Amino acid sequence: MLRRAIFACLMLALVATAVDAQVAPRLEGARVEVYKTVGDVKLRMFIYTPEDHKPDDSRAAIVFFFGGGWRGGSPGQFQHQCQYLASRGMVAMTADYRVSSRHGTAADRCVADAKSAVRWIRVHADRLGIDPKRVAAGGGSAGGHLAASTGTIGGFEEKGEDTSISSVPNAMVLFNPACVLAPVDGEALLDSARVASLRKRMGTDPINLSPYHHVTKGAPPTILFHGTIDTTVPFSTARLFTEAMTKAGNRCKLVPFERQGHGFFNYGRGDGSAYTKTVRAMDEFLGELGFLEGEATIK
Repeated sequence: MLRRAIFACLMLALVATAVDAQVAPRLEGARVEVYKTVGDVKLRMFIYTPEDHKPDDSRAAIVFFFGGGWRGGSPGQFQHQCQYLASRGMVAMTADYRVSSRHGTAADRCVADAKSAVRWIRVHADRLGIDPKRVAAGGGSAGGHLAASTGTIGGFEEKGEDTSISSVPNAMVLFNPACVLAPVDGEALLDSARVASLRKRMGTDPINLSPYHHVTKGAPPTILFHGTIDTTVPFSTARLFTEAMTKAGNRCKLVPFERQGHGFFNYGRGDGSAYTKTVRAMDEFLGELGFLEGEATIK
């Protein structure tokens, strides 16, 4: 019995260690801070800064949110984009957030965490050497949805936070984001089974968390990268979101990647050319907004 108890304890410890490693991976070159605590859950921000960065600087910043269907994923997904942007003079961050596999949460809590992350950056802007008026949000797939939600969807703020400090970013960088989560008139995008599945995963009526359905004038300038043969998040949803943004008078550039599927932008995917092209275009976009200076250094 004692041996069984010891074995059980060891297995629990191994599982806990594995979960901790997934939640708080060791990302080379990143400084780690806790940006939010919910109960016993500590959500971490992995921060990359330029070599000569000082607390009294006033640099542009960006925070990325990983993909994983609001179920899983790791902040490590965007570590290479962060390293690159830090080398170009930005404070670049990749955030952990609650997901269903680790925390039993639905997507509405993921959105609340993303908003908390943007707000945390502004709250601590002076200490972090950041210009609070130049804060971008980015992400891929479900993480792209979170970034898009911070710029388009009202509400879903974490209780107790100072909402006088905005959680809306000044720019958005979206990689095959899930921006249409509810039916659109005249478009055959979601069948009844898909809508039912989304309702459970969202924790609310999917339309409440569908960025496309909440686009209004004044949304942050956006660049959106999407593969034309994406079967997970159809390319047509990117087109619809871009059209809605443009119609509302917002700046939104859709960059299609021909014959590319979901996740094409990830570092190490294929021959690496899609990663390089998206980073170069992201650099150009952020430069046009005054977030970066000089020419892109990625080849």
